[in-house]
Amino acid sequence: MDRKDFIIVTGMSGSGKTSALRNLEDLGFFCVDNLPPALISKFAQLAESSGFERVAVAVNDSGDDFVQEIEKNLKDLETFDFHPHMVFFDAPDEVLVRRFSESYHRHPLAFREGSIIDAISKERSLLVEIRSRCGRIIDTGDMTPAKLKEEITRQYFNRYGGEHPISITVISFGFKYGIPRDLDLLFDARILPNPFYDPHLRPLDGQSREIQDFVFIDEESRIFLDKLLELVGFLIPRYISSGKSHLTIGIGCTGGHHRSVAVADRITGFLKGRNYRVSQDHRDICRQSEREPVRGESCREN
Repeated sequence: MDRKDFIIVTGMSGSGKTSALRNLEDLGFFCVDNLPPALISKFAQLAESSGFERVAVAVNDSGDDFVQEIEKNLKDLETFDFHPHMVFFDAPDEVLVRRFSESYHRHPLAFREGSIIDAISKERSLLVEIRSRCGRIIDTGDMTPAKLKEEITRQYFNRYGGEHPISITVISFGFKYGIPRDLDLLFDARILPNPFYDPHLRPLDGQSREIQDFVFIDEESRIFLDKLLELVGFLIPRYISSGKSHLTIGIGCTGGHHRSVAVADRITGFLKGRNYRVSQDHRDICRQSEREPVRGESCREN
């Protein structure tokens, strides 16, 4: 990355700032919510010393010097080699009133202004100047949480490129030891040729070339793998568009030592080739070794 970016999220209370910050976090940003404007430069110094290159903070109106504090800290950001840009979140008054009514949250200015309507009106007047200085305004009036995430992903994932805004875990396991409880997708590899019955192959695991060749030696096995990869490749963009930030794919065989490992390896390679963030967990691969693994132990690859 040529430059380090510092996004300042501000706007009307109830317009989705906190949700937007969570979405930016899913895209790899280091985020802090409700940061006082006076601490922006101090936070930038901390972020730089920690090696963060994607930073986002949400700031709220904190009085008459709100705009002046932000402008002062924006200049300080250049000292830390950050490129700052501000995003203002907004929504029509009637939408904000409905959201506060449905959520039972109190508007931050309600103690001073009384009714929600008066508080919204006062906040809007306080934010007129800072709204005019923001480089981007996002109106969330007609957005569901999923649509907001889609908009954040569209604007900022394309900006930063690289990996897709979803992390994926591929788990191989043995059905005889139980199905992992946190799977989103589950596939059964027990229809594939089983190396267990070959005494020369039995001690090997599904990561070895010999087992991979055996499992995928016939045409039906290769068709199975091709259709599986095609399905996974089709589904993941749909999960992303629905707002999902993490996906767990499980591949099972009888013991979790041969076939499921081989298939999980192929899926992992397929996804990495398409720039997805993938971690791999061969949960039961050690169970046919000379020792039984300690509870919770796994053979994991990142």
